[in-house]
Amino acid sequence: MGATESLPGDGPVPEMHHYYSKFMRECPSGQLSLHEFKKLLGLQGLDPQGDLYIKRVFDIFDLNQDGFIDFLEFIAAINLVIRGKIDQKLKWYFKLYDADGNGCIDKKELLSIFTAIQAINGHTDMTAEEFTDMVFQKIDVNNDGELTLEEFISGVERDRNLLELITKSFDLSNVLKAIQNGRRHSI
Repeated sequence: MGATESLPGDGPVPEMHHYYSKFMRECPSGQLSLHEFKKLLGLQGLDPQGDLYIKRVFDIFDLNQDGFIDFLEFIAAINLVIRGKIDQKLKWYFKLYDADGNGCIDKKELLSIFTAIQAINGHTDMTAEEFTDMVFQKIDVNNDGELTLEEFISGVERDRNLLELITKSFDLSNVLKAIQNGRRHSI
């Protein structure tokens, strides 16, 4: 993309301005805290599991780990959710599930995050236990009770039904739509 492609009314510039305006309207300081993030999404007063999930999402979007989401981190999050390729999304999901950051997902971590997501989304065709057992049965190829990033990505990409289920269950587009639309809940 050359400089001529970023003229006003053309390409990503107006869209960036649109997001920047919304971000600054919602967050005049330019720094979105966890509390403001929850408020922006209308997700205050969640049960502890739901709170845990939102905190994990926030922490992953907070790329420099300073306790705030700034505009560049916000744009990176929008870009991943809206335009990210499937392997980028799967890496992000893996990072979300790997609560202790040890590079593997165990059953307890997957069960915990799926339970938290159910608490927020409310819709699912199976229990968190059934989901966890099914995922491990399908993609834990060496049966060690842990999923590495490689096992997770190749296993999910190989199984269309699992890919669809994970994408649907962990879909963050509703979160991003709330941010894009500038939904603000009064206190």
